[in-house]
Amino acid sequence: MRFEHVIALRYLISKKQIGFVTAISIISIAGVTIGVAALIVVLSVFNGFNELVTSILVNFDPHVQIERQDRSTATSYDTLRQFLDTQADLRGYGDYVTAKAMIVSRNVNRVVNIKGIDVQKANVVSGLPRSIKLGTLALDGEEKGGIIIGFNLADRLGSVIGDTLAIVSSAGSELAMMQIGQPLIRKFRVAGIYESNNKDYDAYYAFVGIEAGKSLFAMGEKIDGIEVKLNDPDRAIQLSRKIEQRFGKNYRVFTWYDLHKELYTVMQIERWSAYIILSLIIAVASFNLLGSLTMSVIEKTRDIGILKSMGATARSISKVFFAQGVAVGIIGTVLGTAIGLTVVYLQEKYHLFPLDPTVYIIPAIPVELRITDLFFVSAAAVGLCALATLHPSRRAAALIPSEAIRWE
Repeated sequence: MRFEHVIALRYLISKKQIGFVTAISIISIAGVTIGVAALIVVLSVFNGFNELVTSILVNFDPHVQIERQDRSTATSYDTLRQFLDTQADLRGYGDYVTAKAMIVSRNVNRVVNIKGIDVQKANVVSGLPRSIKLGTLALDGEEKGGIIIGFNLADRLGSVIGDTLAIVSSAGSELAMMQIGQPLIRKFRVAGIYESNNKDYDAYYAFVGIEAGKSLFAMGEKIDGIEVKLNDPDRAIQLSRKIEQRFGKNYRVFTWYDLHKELYTVMQIERWSAYIILSLIIAVASFNLLGSLTMSVIEKTRDIGILKSMGATARSISKVFFAQGVAVGIIGTVLGTAIGLTVVYLQEKYHLFPLDPTVYIIPAIPVELRITDLFFVSAAAVGLCALATLHPSRRAAALIPSEAIRWE
């Protein structure tokens, strides 16, 4: 161990009675500890909610949606289908149509997104079959056609399995508004009610068979696109790039992240805001460290003069106080990390902060620890403490030995 580190450790852990300077150093360590622990816990909670939202979305939604630049017939996607058949990581793909329509039930009207799906491929493309709580996925072969609605939508419409819903299509709305035609209306029987754990979906999305969807929106043989399910959702971007390289700009490709980009942007902003705000706790602790080191330089003026008269360079003196400040940062980081990891482990294992399962879909606040978070939190803590040492260490290095000893 270099002598600068020995002296810094001796100043930091004094065997004498605890003085005002040492008390401030202890407060600085406590501040860094609290800040690091709070950052680890809060970032882990954000990670937990992010993972929860992602799991809900990728399990229910297709991982990739592919559309032509103009609405085309199903046969125009044959080349794309041949390309998808060569991809090893695909679980499946299927055609779909989608548009807005108004559902009429008794005296309740509600505008929702109607999506026509291929029932034969729904099990491999969508999470809808696994989300149906009442009824079945019987959309085809019905006299009126089947429709699957979410729990929230069913509650607002007052509908149950077997009820008949009238759907007013947006396809004939323009002619109807000009009073030169009739709106396109189709009747559907409620075949199932699903729960996706996503209130927006449960309240604003309904599903019908693809042929019924084409008829409802007067599309003929046209489709809106193809939806793809992958074995690994993280490979969605890779598939998107492959399609772009193979077909150029002929297709628009949306990954599951693109479909919910606004949500993830808000979550990312909240995450960084929490990181910056909680880093202020460490910044306040570093200001305390700046004050304690400055007073330590004044208190150790005679020691500095003696060290310089014995041959210590200004650089060595600067390293003494720099090492003292960094040691405060390291000690606080280690203690804060230990506390943060303990809280995260106890929350994950024993649910220290539970949630009401009748209100929320999870029993407790979710947490997920990431190694990158530990790195950034530790870097911020040690970096701020190191920054706080610059002024006191330079002041100590600038002391003149004769002047320091004379006034002592």
